[in-house]
Parts: sequence; C-alpha cells; structure tokens
Amino acid sequence: MAVFTELSFNEVAAFFRGLGLGAPRSVRGVTSGIENTNYFVDTDGESYVLTMFERLTFEQLPFYLHFMKHLAARNMPVPDPVADAHGVILHPLRERPAVVVNRLPGASEAEPAAAHCSSVGECLARLHLAGSDYPRQQANPRGLQWWNEVVSVLGRCVSARQRLLLSTELSFQNELALSSDYRQLPKGPIHADLFRDNVLFERERLSGVIDFYFAGCDTLLFDIAVCLNDWCVDGLTRRHNVERAAAFLGAYESARPLTSSEHKLLPAMQRAAAFRFWLSRLWDVHLPRQAALLKPHDPSHFERILLMLRGEFALS
Repeated sequence: MAVFTELSFNEVAAFFRGLGLGAPRSVRGVTSGIENTNYFVDTDGESYVLTMFERLTFEQLPFYLHFMKHLAARNMPVPDPVADAHGVILHPLRERPAVVVNRLPGASEAEPAAAHCSSVGECLARLHLAGSDYPRQQANPRGLQWWNEVVSVLGRCVSARQRLLLSTELSFQNELALSSDYRQLPKGPIHADLFRDNVLFERERLSGVIDFYFAGCDTLLFDIAVCLNDWCVDGLTRRHNVERAAAFLGAYESARPLTSSEHKLLPAMQRAAAFRFWLSRLWDVHLPRQAALLKPHDPSHFERILLMLRGEFALS
C-alpha cells in the first residue's frame, strides 16, 4: 500500500455515497507497500479500505477482485469487494480504477513464531484448495516472462557482480521451467505475495489475508516458496529457521500434501521466489515512481537470500 494520489475527504465521501455506504468519519492514507493508493476509511458502522490502482487497468482487475469474492464466498478470511446497487465492484475515481473492501481485523506480525507460521501454512493450503475451481485465468504478472523482460534493463543499473548473478540465475530459472518435473507441478491461482505484512492476526489467530493484487495462475509451489523465504527466514542472519519452516510445511501438508515433484523442486522454487522479489525491489529503487507517501524496500535483503539459497557467500 502507498499514497500516489492524494484525495480530499469530500472526494472519498462522494465515492462512498455512490456505493451506498455510510458517511466517512475518518480518512487516512496508508504508507506501507509500493503499488497502489490506499486509504483507511471509517464510517459509523464499518471500517473499509479504499484502493485506487495506479498500475493495473480496468481490464486487468476483474481477475483479482473476483478471485477475492470467490474466496470470501468459501469462508476464507479475505477482503470482500463492495458492490453498488447494480452489482458493480470496480469504479472510476480520478480517472483510475478504484474499489472498496471491508477492512479485516487484526495486525501483521513482524516477528512470527512457529505458531504463526503454522497458521499461515494451513491457511495457504486452504486458499489453494478453495481457488482450485476459480474459472478466470491470468498468468502470474511477475513470473518468468517478466523476469526475462526486466533483467536486461536492470543490468544497466547494477554492478558487474550483480549483472552476473542476474544472468546466471535467469538462465537457471529458464532451464528449470522447461524440465519435466516443473511441468508436473500442480498449478492454479496463487496469492504470490503472502509476506508478513499481508497477513493479519488477532494474537496468534490468523484473522485476514490481504493485498491480492499480484495474484495470478502459477505453480502452487511458488506461493509456498514465497512464504518460506519471508516467514521462515531470520531477519538478521537471512538463514532459514528450521522450526518455523517445519511448522509451516507440516500445517500446509495437513490440508494439501505436496507431490513428489513439489518436494523435489522446493529448493529451486525458493530460489525463484527470492529472484522475483530481488528483481522487483531493484526495479523500485532504480526506476521509481513518484508517490506522496512511499517507502521502497531494500533489494539487498533478497539478494542475500538468493545467494544463500545458491550456496554462495551472502554479503554481510
């Protein structure tokens, strides 16, 4: 979340009237995240999140929004987009697409314990199962095709050592995608960005999964790898925490056991997940967009994790 477009209180109030919602009591911008403009909006009866999409188009957004509604209808703890009297959930605001969803209770957990990781693993497996009959199709927008498009651009912005790492890892991932084991991996709609700040807890109870705007159809294992690289990595050492990883995977497999190909390719897919977020963070640092409130993430974090997963020396 971020604020690229500043809205007045009156603009938000008019948008809420159009949806038949109550009059706002408070409106405040949200600084976390880097893709969309977000505001927390409280009315007398409910709390909402208003999102204006700075990058995604009216044509792209139905996949994400209807995926959320699909999951919400199956009792998953996800935001449910608000429809107007005609059943429409996506509307123009300042010539951009905008949506309002209910704000889920709880807060993110910056220092998760094994119990938190277990809850996330179980929830992710249920999300994959609940999404298995979602009918819409859209490729992972930050998947292999995007990696191949941006590596040459980023290579002009980084050191020679980093260019070599970009090139060799991209070659590895391209070869992996052509392998028979990779083609056997179960696929479906995935969250693709299930970091600590996108999961909410009330104490140790998982109360919400948010921010589906990088979702797409890909291997389910990629979703698992993204989680392992964030939830089960110690912040200072960048080393995987064995207890948390075991808790996450054990809970996931209690709901959806992994296939033999998934077990075999999990280390390679963790490299893929680290590579994807190193690329996107490099992009945000070297080719930034303007925002009123924006805090780009440090790309070196995932560079270190990638080096660790490759068995190479991770920079201190």
